Amino acid sequence: MRLCRLIVALLFMPAVAFAERPADKSAHPAPMLPAEFGGWQVSGTPRISSDPTTADPVNAAVLKEYGFHDFESATYTREDGRKLSLKAARFADASGAYGAFTYYRTPAMIVEKIGDQSASLGERVLFSKGNILVDAVFERLSAMSAAELRELAAALPLPSGNAGNLPNLQAYLPSQSFVQNSTRYVVGPLAFERIGAPLPSQLVDFDAGAEAVMGNYVTSAGEASLMVISYPTPQIAAEHLRRIQAMEPPNAQPPGAGPMFERRTGPIVVVAAGPLSPSEAKSLLAAVNYDANVTWNQNTFLNKKDNIGNLVWNALLLCGILMLFALVAGLAFGGLRVLIQRIVPERIFHREEDVEFIALHLSEEASNPTEGSVSSSIKAV
Repeated sequence: MRLCRLIVALLFMPAVAFAERPADKSAHPAPMLPAEFGGWQVSGTPRISSDPTTADPVNAAVLKEYGFHDFESATYTREDGRKLSLKAARFADASGAYGAFTYYRTPAMIVEKIGDQSASLGERVLFSKGNILVDAVFERLSAMSAAELRELAAALPLPSGNAGNLPNLQAYLPSQSFVQNSTRYVVGPLAFERIGAPLPSQLVDFDAGAEAVMGNYVTSAGEASLMVISYPTPQIAAEHLRRIQAMEPPNAQPPGAGPMFERRTGPIVVVAAGPLSPSEAKSLLAAVNYDANVTWNQNTFLNKKDNIGNLVWNALLLCGILMLFALVAGLAFGGLRVLIQRIVPERIFHREEDVEFIALHLSEEASNPTEGSVSSSIKAV
């Protein structure tokens, strides 16, 4: 009986230990900000939270659309008494961090070279690295502030696998007449409505797997917007283009959006709106062309094993080896025979007596048909 109880206890011990583990690991996310970098030392205890309202109470829902994961804030000091406030938001992937960066970046900011993308305005620097967005506010800038933030970006934990890949949809925006810092990358309806898009979010249909990027362009009559919307397949894009073209401007189009022009290229729908002439709109839409990145995963049979050139060469090489082997074997056999004949003459390869054979000696008269007889003789030698 005691043995049975012991066996039952041993079987249930792993289950009890597993049940005692904390079920929600997101309640204690891993820290993002280092304890020190570039001469800056953390002051006090950093604030860590998984609630997006802690990061931004006004845009908490937008952060959720971008895949918000957790937030951390801390204050850093230097020996000279300067202070630096850091806020870091981590997202599910680099696309979310890039989208949040474009959402918070303002047109007045100056482009910097920190992390994957960055911009600054006064003492504030906004940059993203991997799936982390950092908002830094210096008490007083110095000549080494940018270098110090680069060191911070290098110390941030990076995601693994495809989560670290940035989106490539923004590469379709033409560079000619582009307004700096006007790129907005969105993956949900809330952010789409807040960036002043010329379309209602219902027509874009983010539930169908859409993602969109918008930029502003300078035209002869003012500033227009160009929106590039990507869908999973060309068929889905064609269906949504028909919906956009069937939209009635007085009812569905946002007020003040101006004339609208549409075009589809592959799984991408391009929409231009604002003070645009037909020629300017046509030129702007024609600058966006879908470029498929084809990954060939079928066997091409171009390896050494299946290459026909290697096969012919190996066959010729094999023939040469066989010919050389036959030559060496022939020389060895003939040389061995001569050597044995010289060492022990008339012992192994010499016949002791002549072999008898039959020889027919036909006379020359046998070729004359007038002769009535043919003489022949058989001689045994």
